[in-house]
Amino acid sequence: MADRNAALPAAFGAAAALIRLVAIYALCACSGWLCARMGLPLPWMIGPLLTTAAMALSGMLPKALPVRTRPFGQAVVASTVGLSFTTEALHVVIATLPLLVGMATMTAVLALGLSVMQARIARVRLSRMALATFPVAPVEAAIIAESCGIPPAPVVMAQTLRIAAIVVTVPLLLYAIDGRPDALLPVRVADAGHPALLAVVVLLAASGGQIFRRLGWANPHFLGPLTLTAIVTASGIALPHYPPPVLAAAQILLGAWLGSTFQTHLFRGAWHEMVVSLIGTVLLLALTSGGALILARLSGLNWETAILGTAPGGVTEMALTAQYLRQDVALVTAAHVVRIFLLMPLARPLIRLLDRHDRADAT
Repeated sequence: MADRNAALPAAFGAAAALIRLVAIYALCACSGWLCARMGLPLPWMIGPLLTTAAMALSGMLPKALPVRTRPFGQAVVASTVGLSFTTEALHVVIATLPLLVGMATMTAVLALGLSVMQARIARVRLSRMALATFPVAPVEAAIIAESCGIPPAPVVMAQTLRIAAIVVTVPLLLYAIDGRPDALLPVRVADAGHPALLAVVVLLAASGGQIFRRLGWANPHFLGPLTLTAIVTASGIALPHYPPPVLAAAQILLGAWLGSTFQTHLFRGAWHEMVVSLIGTVLLLALTSGGALILARLSGLNWETAILGTAPGGVTEMALTAQYLRQDVALVTAAHVVRIFLLMPLARPLIRLLDRHDRADAT
């Protein structure tokens, strides 16, 4: 009897937490719908991101939303992006591979150069600021920080701030310059097709994430579904897209989780560093955009595609932006995937080298 009575408060607590979570996502869906009605770019991601960020910073959301919701959003977006890797698109990506490597290298060099200036202004270790500025995922940055004895919280906050700022800024800027797309759908979608074929897309997305996670790859729930879906599509097999509500739900989950990570305790004692990081993000975006314009002029690449391909944002977010703005999704995604494969193996030894340099200067 006592065990049963003790279990009741726990059950009520779990039910209350679930109801609260559903209410938060419902509010995020409303904010996404409102942004869509206002004609804003990428509404189903930006709306929830701004909503949960405001809730977190005001204290209404004392902890981040469950991270286990992010893989679903990534898998849906990645498998959708994989559908754009047709045989023709794959040939274009292979032909432009040297350009993609150049774009990735340019972004990395600019980020490292800017981190030197930021470290001096913020008066923090160069290794810490370089890790906060280097265009890698926040989770991978936290792992590297812990292995090098660097406090992970400010690094994660700076990385998240960078991605969130670029997710909001880049679509709005391109939207203002180029005008709104012809349709208000979040992406161009095809007919749903036969349910069995849609089940194949779901299977590829789910199995791809699990395979890459077991292999220990970075960002497995994006790269796995993307790889498997792209292989099938590039082989000439036509697969249907998800219905628009499914893709919108994936964006809501991604945007809501990203905004919820802006927890006030991460800012304590690091406001000056965060301000420097935000200013550095703006400068980095300006520098990469300027470099992208030069590369576009020299190579004949579309300038909007070049800016999205060099932007120091996350691959998931930039792929979504490319889809919404009707840019070359395959090329933008390939540019960010190339950057991941180039930078992830280099990030850890580079930060450790800078850390040894910092320690030598301190002595």
